Amino acid sequence: MSSESTSSDHELRTPPWAGEALFARSPRRWMRRLPYVVAVGLAAVLIPVTTQVLAYDYRVNGGLAIALGFAQAAPLLLAVVHPLQAWRIVVVADIAGAFLVVQADVGGRPAPWTPMVVVGYLFLCLALSLRETRRTLLGVWLVTVVASLLLSAFRNPTGKDGPDTSALLIVLSGIVLLLGSLLRERGETRRRLVEQEAISETERAQRTLLEERARIARELHDVVAHHMTVISVQADSASYRLSGVSDEVRGEFESIAAGARDSLGEMRRLLQVLRSEDARGERAPQPGLDKLDQLVEATRRGGVPVELSLPEPGVLGESVKVSPAVDLSSYRIVQEALSNVVRHSPGAPTRVSLSTDEGHLTVLVVNGPATEPSSPLEWGGTGHGLVGMSERVRLVGGTLDVGRLPDGGFRVAARLPMTTPDEGSPSSP
Repeated sequence: MSSESTSSDHELRTPPWAGEALFARSPRRWMRRLPYVVAVGLAAVLIPVTTQVLAYDYRVNGGLAIALGFAQAAPLLLAVVHPLQAWRIVVVADIAGAFLVVQADVGGRPAPWTPMVVVGYLFLCLALSLRETRRTLLGVWLVTVVASLLLSAFRNPTGKDGPDTSALLIVLSGIVLLLGSLLRERGETRRRLVEQEAISETERAQRTLLEERARIARELHDVVAHHMTVISVQADSASYRLSGVSDEVRGEFESIAAGARDSLGEMRRLLQVLRSEDARGERAPQPGLDKLDQLVEATRRGGVPVELSLPEPGVLGESVKVSPAVDLSSYRIVQEALSNVVRHSPGAPTRVSLSTDEGHLTVLVVNGPATEPSSPLEWGGTGHGLVGMSERVRLVGGTLDVGRLPDGGFRVAARLPMTTPDEGSPSSP
């Protein structure tokens, strides 16, 4: 989506409050700030409430109540970044406050943990579960259990005490620690999965590129081997075909022939490395533009209405001279484009056209949407086809343009030089 369309959509939709637009543009920023907002809010509420409850309901000394209020709630601000350090401070302050609560001679009040302690401690457990390991969380919960049981033993035996909150804190803290740990592990699993998918996609693309390069190298072997064989034969027979060849010139011809034979041997050894076990069919002669008629006819038999357009009769014969690499690359580009039509848009009318101008060959394959509803043979692709086209075009120094058409069709346009950059104009031997 373009920036213009995004801005226009924003102007047409008026949010009910100004902050919504900011939240919509940067939700991750708000999610990162949310823990700080919650921690500040809890600390701002719990400090005065804890101080007042301890002082008036549990008859704790005013100065001590203020100190306990700050010690129990203020570390929640630290819990956002360093939850384990904050827990160490809070657990000491909570135990000290709970000891004063159970010793207070008041009736009907929750003990040993006040409601403010329960709320702050659960927030702290949540922060711990999202950052610490399972072993650390288990230790935190065991400390909570032991402290709760010991403080319950110190309760006033007169029976005037209010509800026992030790079991409540044990159960709730265990639940929060468990759920937070599962949530963190789920997030880490998803993050690792995304990373692995990204790595796999990169490796898949690299493997596709290497496979296509190896395939092109195997196909071009026959073309290059033919020329090297011709050079070797011409050099070997030159001294017999030409009269008056001196010994020095004969030695040069023998050196050229030996170099050609050595090159052929190196190429065959390289081909053995590049050729896979199931590539036996590639030993057949490679096709060229003279086989386009057969390719188009085979595609028609497959149910795709294909029209082949040539600039003039016999353009694939003697009237057009292209290098063997361009000849093979052009055929393969058309073949892959028609294969994509069969796989992804069967029944779509397709036009294959070739044209020549100023020493270049233009190959154009355009298919429109199918005239009748059809089910694609494949919903997704491996990307081999476009990668192979791109590599072939780059090999001969041409250009490639592919993309979807406004009506739903697809276009493949390749502009290739008649001769490869290293060939120049062909000359007779």
